[in-house]
Parts: sequence; C-alpha cells; structure tokens
Amino acid sequence: MARILGISGSLRAGSFNTALLRAAQELAVPGVELELATLHGVPLYDGDLEAREGLPPAVQALKARVLASDALLLATPEYNNGIPGVFKNAIDWLSRPPAEIPAVFGDRPVALVGASAGGFGTILAQDAWLPVLRTLGSRFWAGGRLLVSRAGQAFDADGRLVDERTRAQLAQFLAAYRDSLRR
Repeated sequence: MARILGISGSLRAGSFNTALLRAAQELAVPGVELELATLHGVPLYDGDLEAREGLPPAVQALKARVLASDALLLATPEYNNGIPGVFKNAIDWLSRPPAEIPAVFGDRPVALVGASAGGFGTILAQDAWLPVLRTLGSRFWAGGRLLVSRAGQAFDADGRLVDERTRAQLAQFLAAYRDSLRR
C-alpha cells in the first residue's frame, strides 16, 4: 500500500485544489492510501523565530506527516503565473534545518496536480515547482500531468468533482503514480 500525502497549496475554504485532493481520496484507487494536509497554521518563515523557538508546531506536524509518507502529491494553485507564496513558504519551512532536507525530500517521489479557474490550468505553477523540487533532491514523477482548467465548471457548488472526464483522468493519474512507486 502506497501512503501518499496530498498537500493543498491553498488556504481558501472553497479551494479547487483542496477539492481536487478530496476527489482523489474519494476515488479510492486500489493500493493507494491518500491522506490530506493543508497549510493552515504555518506562519511566514522567519529565521529569527526559528533561531529563538525552533520549528513552529504546525511545521513540525506537517514535517512528521511528510516523513511518514511514501510519496507526496502537491495540489498547486497558480497565482500570477507562478507558485503561491503560502505553498512555497511551507516548503521553505519544511526544508529547515538544512541538514534534514535529505530525510524530508531526498529521493522522495513527488507528483504535481492543480486546478484553476482559468483556461490554462496550473501549467506555469507546475513548471515553476520543478527547480524547487530538484534543489531539494526530491524525485519528481513526470509520468503524467493533470491540469484542471475552468475548475468552476468541473466542481459543483459543494466542491465535488462532477466532471466525469476529469474524474477519469484523475483516477488514471493516481494509478500511474502508484505504479511508479512500486518500481
């Protein structure tokens, strides 16, 4: 059983990316245990705070969940053609202290998905994550790409993924990612 931690890069209650991860969890792809995490409670990175108090509790909790997982599934929004600041901030915290980067990220499989109200999905944000993931030493899975564009049409008012084509693509993406973890 592959334990995948899905992390949503949005704090918004009605986030399409959080909803995308919930849909992935609902699909119950055999051989995948998908847990969800949010970034709520992670403060802005402050080296003085870190030096004075160490890692904040929300960061410690998220780091423990990453370490307990076999792989990560990052659901990234795209803000102003790039990575959302709140998401990059959380990854920056998770990379502290630098000596722990190999344990947290080193050779850890990571896949990217994203949903956006716009017509191009999250292609630019996903591309912007590549140098960050490479720098951290993670193993980016490039065997598939899932970009949900016009997400307002794919999800209903309750945040349920109702577009059957997108549901099928998500299930296929997850199954292929799972299969890559078995190699």
